[in-house]
Amino acid sequence: MSTVSGITTYNNYGAWLREKYDGQRVFKVIVDGGFTCPNRDGNKGYGGCTYCNVDSFTPELTRSLPDMRDQLSLGMERARQMYRADKFIVYFQPNTNTYAPAHYLKEMYDAALSVNTNDIVGLSVGTRADCIDAEKIALLESYTDRFDVDLEMGMESIYEDTLAQLNRGCTHAELVNVLGMLTNSKLDVCVHSIFGLPGETKEMMLAYADEINRHPRINFVKLHHLYIVEGSIMGVKYKREPFKLFTMEEYAEFLCELIPLLRPDIVIQRLFGISDRQFLIAPDWGMNKSGIQTYFENYLEKKGVVQGSKYEPVKNWS
Repeated sequence: MSTVSGITTYNNYGAWLREKYDGQRVFKVIVDGGFTCPNRDGNKGYGGCTYCNVDSFTPELTRSLPDMRDQLSLGMERARQMYRADKFIVYFQPNTNTYAPAHYLKEMYDAALSVNTNDIVGLSVGTRADCIDAEKIALLESYTDRFDVDLEMGMESIYEDTLAQLNRGCTHAELVNVLGMLTNSKLDVCVHSIFGLPGETKEMMLAYADEINRHPRINFVKLHHLYIVEGSIMGVKYKREPFKLFTMEEYAEFLCELIPLLRPDIVIQRLFGISDRQFLIAPDWGMNKSGIQTYFENYLEKKGVVQGSKYEPVKNWS
């Protein structure tokens, strides 16, 4: 749990890593494997999800280095120098990192894990539920005897109508199906959600907690507010007809209602989304990442928020 001024608020990923790895500083290093997405290349659609511009959340260092090994080597060195990192998690983040045949994926994962292997403790793979099958699950599980492996899937919304409007090309039913396939898996599972999507009320968004809670295979969550970026379809629409987005205080208030509903064992990897400022259209909260993090943690403390304090166990697990 994250503790601010002696008050435990939520199950924070940074604290969880420190405890798991005996106080060592463990950092994720983002790698771009050169993948695309099925709703970009025509398999499911074109243009991608309406909110997405991959460059907006891919670090400049990663974007500037085409060679995957260089991305990792320099990313690790930078983390050592800036943050005194001891160990690393190789994080395949941009695009859909299981969108290829299993034999090709193995080559990519093997190559990434061969860079300073002794300093790597984990592999994290970001993807979509419609690009996961039994063969790819088995491949990822094959690394669990040497590394901690987490499979990160975009849930985004739990509502099929919203997902269709986002040009997501992947349904919530497909995500639920994959969670079922992972019932006895050794993989950790993370889901990513976006709050503030057009058409969803606060009550609809708070219902995400119940949906997440009912799946015991979900170990981690990433909570993001909707932000609008240049180069996205939603960005073009927003400039023509702006719509309501969270202010920082409004989102903090929302987190104060959501976090108590979440199962206390779930580890929260992120409380909010972030974009490179060169891409950000709105909302501009006027702070850097660390400033926003501090604001939210102080706000949660002030409100006396405790993760799971309003959680009600579900009797019939899916």
